Parts: sequence; C-alpha cells; structure tokens
Amino acid sequence: MMEPAIHLTRVGPARDDNSLAGPVIVLSLATAKLLFHLLTAGRYGIFRDELYYLACSEHLAFGYVDQPPLIAVVAWLSRHLFGESLLGLRLLPAFAGAATVWLSGKLAREMGGRAFAQALAALAVIATPIFLLMHHWLTMNAFEPLIWLGCAWCVVRAINQGDPRYWLCFGVLLGLGMENKYTAAFFALAVFVALFLTPQRRFLSNAWIWIGALCAFLIFVPNLIWLIRHDFPFLELMRNIRGSGRDVVRGPIAFVLDQAMTLNPILFPLWLGGLGWLFLNRNGGRYRILGWTYLLMLVSFIVLKGKNYYLSPAYPMLFAAGAVAFERMTRERGRWSRAVYAVLIVISTCLLAPTVAPILPPETYIRYQKAIGLEPPKAENQSTGPLPQYFADEFGWEEMTREVARVYDALPPEQRAATAIFANSYGQAGAIDFFGAKYGLPKAISSHQNYWLWGPRDYTGQSVIVLGSDGSGDREHFASVEPAGRTYHPYSRRDEHFEIFVCRDLNTTLQAAWPSMKKWN
Repeated sequence: MMEPAIHLTRVGPARDDNSLAGPVIVLSLATAKLLFHLLTAGRYGIFRDELYYLACSEHLAFGYVDQPPLIAVVAWLSRHLFGESLLGLRLLPAFAGAATVWLSGKLAREMGGRAFAQALAALAVIATPIFLLMHHWLTMNAFEPLIWLGCAWCVVRAINQGDPRYWLCFGVLLGLGMENKYTAAFFALAVFVALFLTPQRRFLSNAWIWIGALCAFLIFVPNLIWLIRHDFPFLELMRNIRGSGRDVVRGPIAFVLDQAMTLNPILFPLWLGGLGWLFLNRNGGRYRILGWTYLLMLVSFIVLKGKNYYLSPAYPMLFAAGAVAFERMTRERGRWSRAVYAVLIVISTCLLAPTVAPILPPETYIRYQKAIGLEPPKAENQSTGPLPQYFADEFGWEEMTREVARVYDALPPEQRAATAIFANSYGQAGAIDFFGAKYGLPKAISSHQNYWLWGPRDYTGQSVIVLGSDGSGDREHFASVEPAGRTYHPYSRRDEHFEIFVCRDLNTTLQAAWPSMKKWN
C-alpha cells in the first residue's frame, strides 16, 4: 500500500500578540532555578561521586572503568576555573539545570505552544524532584537531560523547518552525550527505530542525517578505542553489579510507578497527556517520533532492569508536549484550570523540594520526612541510616580524613614515609585525595573502580593504613593488624562507620598482589 505524499511544510513556533511573554517567563524561571541551586550548593557537604570525579580529573584519560571521560574534563575545568569550593564545583551543573528549564520552554514553543505552554513546560522541569537532585551535584546526570532535550529540539526543528541539516546538530549533541554517559546509546537507538515507525523515515534518505551519525561516532571514537584497549571494563562492571544485587530491580508496574514518584505525582497527567497527544492528536502526531522514542526506552530499561531514574532525561520533551496539549485543550473553555494546575505544581514543589534538595538542616529534614510520610524510591540497596542515600553520601568525608591523619601522624617518621593509605571504596579514596593535602596526607590507593588502574604507586605493603575493612581479610595477609582509630558520622551511610587499621609487613608486595585485588562493582 502506497504512503501518501509528504510535503516539507515549514511550521514555526506559534506567534501571537504576546509572543515575547513566553520567552520572558521561561527565562525568569530558568534564572530562579539557577539561583536556587547556587544558594543551596554549600548547605551540606561534598558528594561521594564528586570526590571520585575530582580524582579522575587528576588522571585525565579517554575513558574510565565506570564512565566516559567528559565528567572528568568538566571536573577539571570546574576545579581550575572556579576553585574547589562547593559553589565552584556545582556552578556548571546549576547552569545545566537552568538551561534545561529554558530549552523545555523553547521546545514547547517550537511545537506550537504559546506563552502558557512554554511557561508550564519550564515550570514542570523545576518541579521535578529528580532534577532538583541531579542539578545539585557535579555528576554526569546533571548534563544528561540537557543533552537529550537538545537532541529532541533538533528533531522537532528538522520536522518543522523541513531542514535535514539539524540532524548534524543532533549528531554532535549525541556524540557529547555518549562521552557523558553510556545511556545516550539507548536514546540514539530509540530515535533510530522511531524514524522507521513515523513519516520522518524520509530523513534516512538524506545525507545530513548520516553525516550527523558520523560526527557522533567520531566524537565517541577516542572512548571506544580506550574501551577496546582495556577489554570493555564497563561491561565487566555491569555484570558484577548485577551479580552483587546492589541495584534495586523493579518490575514493569513498579518501574512505571517509580516514574510518577520521582517526577512529582502532580506532573503525571502532564507527561502522560503529552505522550497521548503525540500519538492520538493530529497536530501532536507530527512529532510522534518523540513518543516512540520514549516508549522504546521505557521498554528497554524495564527489560534490562535499569535503575528507575535512567529514563528521567526523556521527560522534559513530554512536559513540552503535554503543556502544548493542555494549552490547546483549555483555549476556548476551562482557562481557569491553567491557574489551578500551576498553583498545584508550585505547592507540590514546595512540599517535595526539602526531601531532595539540601534546604533543611539534617535533623529538621528527618522530622520533616517523617511528618509528610513520603520517601523517594530507592535505586540501590544500601544501609543509609537516618538520611536517604543521596544525602548520607554528603556527610562524614572530612571527619574520616581527619581521623586518618591522626592515625598517620601517630606513626614513627620512618614508618610514615613508607605508609600507604588503602581505601576499599572510591568514596574513601576520593576523600583522602580531596581533603588529604589539608591534613598532610599522601594520595590514597584503592582497588575500587578506576583506582585499580592507577595502581599501588611506589608502595610495597610494608606499612598500610586500611579503610573500610573489618580487619578479618587483612589478617590473612599482614604480619600484624592493629585497630588505631574509628570513623563515624551520625548522618553518613552505615557502611562508612568502620575501624581504621594499621597493617604491617604484607606477605608479598603490593605490586605482585595488585592484579588479583581488582574490585569493580
């Protein structure tokens, strides 16, 4: 059966008498999000993963065991441009969050939304708890929503303008996305399959989309070469994580329910309505490729047992679609519902924000969470203590380093010079590396993640301060194992409460034992 002819009609953003109102409101909302993150950047402490990325920034490479190289480059830039304060380290993630708000409004405008739709799409991003969390830290997750949203904007722009050159921009952004986080591969594959399911398959016969694909591949090539040379350590890491049971695995229904919770329940009708508009409405059907992209990724992450937040970068494009649908639905009647829904979003955001952003003092936060009776869905099986994992991982690092320094300084000078500080996790090692200079400590060594590739330095094992161990395994390999201190913080994770051991006379050398000590999980 022949398909009807497809005309490349140019369709620009909606124009009305208040055409500037939408962009002005959206820019104001983006500025508000930026200020929020800057004002709360230093409320708690440095996050476990931030410590690790800063350590990676001292070992710049084209790849790492557990992530592509872009985050280490961003950490290096932040460190050298803005210093090592929490505000400096978290400045770029805050700007990424503000840009995501702005681009969400811009995408709604490109899809035909007027001022209200643009403002609603931008407000929805601000109101999303998982984004409040992501844009608080210097992590890969802070930049992923912006990259995916930029790709979606290129797709919509290519459709509206009938201009395949936007696929070149799509390819460049996708290449950066692959250098940021490997989940971008799922987004790329979903868009590719969605092309075949929609009239946009016509772009596949144009050279520009393939030039864009080539650009994405060329940007990714350095990391790909690194992965090949190191026997794809990321795949080994994923197998180990699956085997350990560290991640919380959700069934299909629970996974979808988690989406509603992590995205703010009040936004559920917005993004679900946006998905329906893309599939069921004639105007929305023009951009159905975005709906198929979302559904294909949803199925992929459920089947592959991905974490519940892996899909979150896809929602801003559904917010934009839902905002346009809501605006059109209330254009003739029910305009009062716009104000009501916007107020409900603001109220729910005020209620949920303290649960995912460092607004309250920890002791007040604990009381607040008990009072409202809401706990965010868990992504990992960890013993966190009174705070959820994402907050617990911001406490105790400097206190641990200070206690290690006390143990280190108590050693005889001749022993101290040969003493290695061995950490059993990258968080502990990163804390020693970040805070250690302040307390006169050498850099740490560890067998965890990329620290294993960096090796044991010049240490032999004659004298080792061991962190994160119960001492039982150490006694099998050292002539003496003595407890010399203890690290504890009331708000840190329970697995960060441990004795610090001084171990002497390893029965081999660290260099000889190192290959068997690899810990990728």
